[in-house]
Amino acid sequence: MQRLLVALLAALDAAITAAVGLAVLLAPLTLLWTLAFGVTADWGALWPLTGTLWQFGHGVPLEVVIPDALLVTLAIPAEAARFVVSVTPLAFLLLTLLLAARSGGRAARSGAWVGGSLSGTVVFAVISTVVALTSALGAAQVPLALAILLPPVVYLVGAVCGAVRVAWEDGDGGLLDRIHDILDAREDWAPVPAAIVRGAAFALVGVTGAAALAVALSVLTRGGEVVALFQAARVDALGATVLTLGQLAYLPTFVVWAAAWLAGPGFAVGAGTAVSPAGTQLGVVPGIPAFGLLPENSSIWMLIVILIPVAAGAFAGWAVRSRLVWEGTPLGLLQRVVIAVGIAAVSGGVAALAAAFANGSMGPGRLEVVGPAVLPFAVSLGAEVLVGAAILLLSPRNRDELAEERTDRWIAEMSERGSEEHAEDDRR
Repeated sequence: MQRLLVALLAALDAAITAAVGLAVLLAPLTLLWTLAFGVTADWGALWPLTGTLWQFGHGVPLEVVIPDALLVTLAIPAEAARFVVSVTPLAFLLLTLLLAARSGGRAARSGAWVGGSLSGTVVFAVISTVVALTSALGAAQVPLALAILLPPVVYLVGAVCGAVRVAWEDGDGGLLDRIHDILDAREDWAPVPAAIVRGAAFALVGVTGAAALAVALSVLTRGGEVVALFQAARVDALGATVLTLGQLAYLPTFVVWAAAWLAGPGFAVGAGTAVSPAGTQLGVVPGIPAFGLLPENSSIWMLIVILIPVAAGAFAGWAVRSRLVWEGTPLGLLQRVVIAVGIAAVSGGVAALAAAFANGSMGPGRLEVVGPAVLPFAVSLGAEVLVGAAILLLSPRNRDELAEERTDRWIAEMSERGSEEHAEDDRR
């Protein structure tokens, strides 16, 4: 009965997650639709637009087809009448991932993370199928198979990650416990998987924080260019609101671009362009206000920013090694090498996945190449994190440092013991 209840609650979580994602789109679109067309507007296109954008936010590419009448009115070349938009606004994808991870964690605490994750994914897949079959939009078409599959895949990844994180620490009475037992039989290897995941989390949080800070500094230093592009667009208040909301949805995508810039390879905003610390080569770029944040030029000395991912890797190595020493589980050289390589591999893999969603096409012609290249970004970030993590994980520790850590641990243990004795005295 408990497993059935967990599965039902996980299914409810999935339904709520899908509803929240759709509502985040539908609510502002309804308001904008009313302001633009009035209460007598044709509401028939509102749901297809919402569903299509929800699918797009989960990585489904859009094939935009401009009607012939609009081509003539706006004097758009015929070759630009049909193009693909595949650079994902990652805000919606991250929302689904986080809510799914929360649901998976709850299922794991209840002892039925496999059934909970699967039931939630099935419900999310059913909702995704309904949305895909009922939200066909003539001007922006999506591949039906991807529209059905990608949203539940995103939910499944989030649910499994959240569930495994909790079940690995608390136990699940099943597969993960058996893996734990196998690792515990080799005491020198038992802490390695958790150390890799913990270190990769530290490294990725450090790189992401630095990239977000870089975007914020760009807003502060180049905000005037953004305002100028808003003015050059000559849109009314409603159009400016739509532009602002769209760019906010792309904010996590811009953070990925900034991370690629910090790692060294940089990113493109069109075929034949490059934005990297080594130099910036920009031709004519679209008048999207957010593109006003792009640096106009760079210097070879800016390559010093690649030390930031190295520092993130070093921080990850320090955090992992300090935790291992504190727990009294010093590892041999081989295990520490594996941990350093694992941290770099996981960091590079996450970077590759993020770049795969954050690059692609944003329009016709030159705009078919936008965002960071997957392989250079992943390899560069992984190598830089590896250097930093290896420095801290593989360097010898002096006796004074070890003695200090043992003293701190002894003081902490004695303090806990004293607190327990005081609690027993109070009960007496």
